Amino acid sequence: MDTLFTEIENEERLKVAPLAVRMRPRSLDELVGQQAAVGEGSWLRTAIDNDSLSSVILFGPAGTGKTSLAHIIAERTESEFVEVSAIGGTVADLRREIDAAQQRLLASGRTTILFVDEIHRFNRSQQDALLHAVENRLVVLVGATTENPFFEVNSALISRSRVVELHGLSDDDIAELVGRAAADERGLGGRYVIADDAREALVMLSGGDGRASLTTLELAAGMVEPGTPEAPATITEATVRAANPHRALPYDKNKDMHYDVISAFIKSMRGSDPDAAVYWLARMIDGGEDPKFIARRMYIAASEDIGNADPNALLVAAAAFRAAEVIGYPECRINLAQAAIYLALAPKSNAAEAAIDAALQEVRHGPARNVPDHLRDRHRPGSEDYGTYKYPHAYPGGWVDQRYLPEGLDRGCFYQPSERGWEAYRVDAAARDRADATNE
Repeated sequence: MDTLFTEIENEERLKVAPLAVRMRPRSLDELVGQQAAVGEGSWLRTAIDNDSLSSVILFGPAGTGKTSLAHIIAERTESEFVEVSAIGGTVADLRREIDAAQQRLLASGRTTILFVDEIHRFNRSQQDALLHAVENRLVVLVGATTENPFFEVNSALISRSRVVELHGLSDDDIAELVGRAAADERGLGGRYVIADDAREALVMLSGGDGRASLTTLELAAGMVEPGTPEAPATITEATVRAANPHRALPYDKNKDMHYDVISAFIKSMRGSDPDAAVYWLARMIDGGEDPKFIARRMYIAASEDIGNADPNALLVAAAAFRAAEVIGYPECRINLAQAAIYLALAPKSNAAEAAIDAALQEVRHGPARNVPDHLRDRHRPGSEDYGTYKYPHAYPGGWVDQRYLPEGLDRGCFYQPSERGWEAYRVDAAARDRADATNE
């Protein structure tokens, strides 16, 4: 139970707390940028307003308000609100809180909301320890995670909870946050004004992370002698950039962002946009992605999306992979960029992929088809009865009309050449060669 001394202690802690903690929203109306999740008429807002919350997992990037939302729930609910750390917490900690929740429910009928931040850090046995309590409503779980819960959280726990996704904050959301923090008594108390270019820098450096924007603002304010509300000091762009010279865009190797960015990279090359390809490449390089992983994906794209429209694309991709393997960062960034731009600018054809997939479909689901006799190996008794194989080099133009496909399949059943690049040229040239040979 909170006492007067508890309140005094909390006030003292708040004085020395980081700006992001001091500015934590106290109500849903103060929560910035999550209208889809907690706007009017949403399930979560209705459940919080009615104090009828069921177990929920909050999923979203860092700095989007997951912990703030949990604290708002704590303020609004009549239930007991307890928190367990997923970083240092153990199964014993969970069981202790669950036992306490059960005693509380039996003694007073009061339910318990159990907040688990970074719930994906709990191992399977720790997550399993929650199942019985969540299923029987001994606790209402509020889990928060930056990782996709459908991959990182026990499926049985997911099935007993509602997943609510929070999104990265927009530029306007970040601008609102830092402006509020500069003016609010809990924040900088009006002792500073933020220059327009400084505000833009704070927005740009945050990468959609509200906490990061407030941390940078606090660092920048610490570099300037504070003014007064009547004569505030100015925080300039130079001060902001001195406080945080490098923007940390989100990139989580082997997680959702990793797959989203590589997907955007591949699709940009497929879409023939070299600028977008280089941008997404830079995001991966800046995030510390393995250069061989990037080069492997270009290796695939060279055949999947370009193919014989430009056969050199495969050689370029192979050279890029070799450079990534032998040279490594930082120099191989140039090799990767050269290859990415080449692949983006190359003519496109997926005919090779489509042909092999169609052929595999036929092989796996079509009837068994025999090799035509005249194509069979001749190193066996009785091969003299196989029929005559026509050796193409013995004919004008190096081509002769002859069946190579099994009976039941005709030319063009798998390979449909594009009308672009080398592929189109060679198809036309081959047709001319066949016509010339036939005429001769």
